[in-house]
Amino acid sequence: MIKTFAKVNYKVFGLNVVSEITLPELIQIQSLVERVDIRIIIKDLTKVWSECANTHGDFMVKKNLVMFQVPNIAIFSIQDGNKIIVSPFTGSMEGEIRLFILGTCMGIILQQRKILPLHGSAVEIDGSAYAFIGNSGAGKSTLASAFLNNGSRILTDDIIAISFSEDGRPFVTPSYPQQKLWQESLNEFGLENHQFQPLFERETKYAIPVHSQFSREPIPLGGIFELVKTTDEEIEIREVKGLERLHTLFYHTYRNFVIAPSELMDWHFNTSAQVVKKIDFFQIVRPASQFTAHDLPGLILKKLQRVDIS
Repeated sequence: MIKTFAKVNYKVFGLNVVSEITLPELIQIQSLVERVDIRIIIKDLTKVWSECANTHGDFMVKKNLVMFQVPNIAIFSIQDGNKIIVSPFTGSMEGEIRLFILGTCMGIILQQRKILPLHGSAVEIDGSAYAFIGNSGAGKSTLASAFLNNGSRILTDDIIAISFSEDGRPFVTPSYPQQKLWQESLNEFGLENHQFQPLFERETKYAIPVHSQFSREPIPLGGIFELVKTTDEEIEIREVKGLERLHTLFYHTYRNFVIAPSELMDWHFNTSAQVVKKIDFFQIVRPASQFTAHDLPGLILKKLQRVDIS
């Protein structure tokens, strides 16, 4: 069962969070917070959920309100871009609840605040942020880890929050200093799993702290790379152009199924159009039968150098 403590202040995605649930993954703020952007509270939602569950299934989505239930874990409510309510079930595990707070709940909060959340990882390369997006298992976190081994810094893993500067330039705001890597990736990087906490009991995906290589300041977005697996044996990097850029951004927006019922389609289209005009955009097609993370950083850097020259 989840433990409750005195409210604690945190920073994530550039936002000040006050939480009744301890979130050790996040950066804690020791001083008093003048502005609270998000409140995370514990409250019984069973009656509210029972009144809407029969007609809405696992998710209930309205403008500025999303509720969902995870069996045996909790009911969650995300409201107005500034509140997350958690109603834990008896016997639920604290670590599992935090995964949904820091994942689905935060992704929806960002949408409600009109901050574009992409599903992927982002690293800093020569002063610019580069995002790696793709389906689950495409190798996003693993590729980011390979860049870290080459001296880069990471901004975020799982959710990439994209906002805009006053002059309209997109930038990535850091999340928190942790990666999630599968056992295969740990093996390839020479890491022992006993050093790390599994995300779920009996799970073979692990939480990897990256405090020393975490970038804490927002960084301009230089480009996006979509990772795609293939049965071919060769790596191909091609430029994504035109309307395909917009389609790709929508497909890889975190929890994109809530965009339309939240009445955010116009916002998402306009935001995506503004992003793709300002950045490089590539697709990396890589063989599923090979571990390519050691090879990809060099190929990506060469591609970016050619773009700069041209």
